Amino acid sequence: MKKIAVYPGSFDPITYGHLDIIKRGLTIFDEIIVAVAKNSQKNALFTTDERVELIQDVVKGEGRVTVDTFSGLLIDYVSSRGAHVIIRGLRAISDFEYEFQIAQMNSSIGRQIETLFMMTSLQYGYLSSSIVKEVCSLNGDIDKFVPLEVKIALRLKYGLDISQTTGGAL
Repeated sequence: MKKIAVYPGSFDPITYGHLDIIKRGLTIFDEIIVAVAKNSQKNALFTTDERVELIQDVVKGEGRVTVDTFSGLLIDYVSSRGAHVIIRGLRAISDFEYEFQIAQMNSSIGRQIETLFMMTSLQYGYLSSSIVKEVCSLNGDIDKFVPLEVKIALRLKYGLDISQTTGGAL
């Protein structure tokens, strides 16, 4: 039986921290579905389609990763995809408190779906999409935080010059 996990999030935009969780998750699971949440309550910088496209660009070549979107209850989406595990990345205790509540709620719904918490690697413990967006909007260097494709997309969103854009490395 194939071990499939769903890694949900807004990914606005995807960062090296997210990619680290995906890479490490692939050592445990046969397939990871990166599920971009459609959430009208959030003011996303990138549209859902733009986020999906960016993620697809940065995971291309990894056949065990698929990118999809979902709305509604995550637990229903996970079940519909034949997965039994939700992957959640944690940076700090404050992340855990919120994620623990969500995991408990999902468990109480009665589905046979587990939540796997993965601690962010040390070098990405401070990293968030919000911080990346703020640094970029102020014309700061984000090479250490996001792949080149994401950096270019961010700079374009903020109307910044991309002619000298070079990428960072994982």
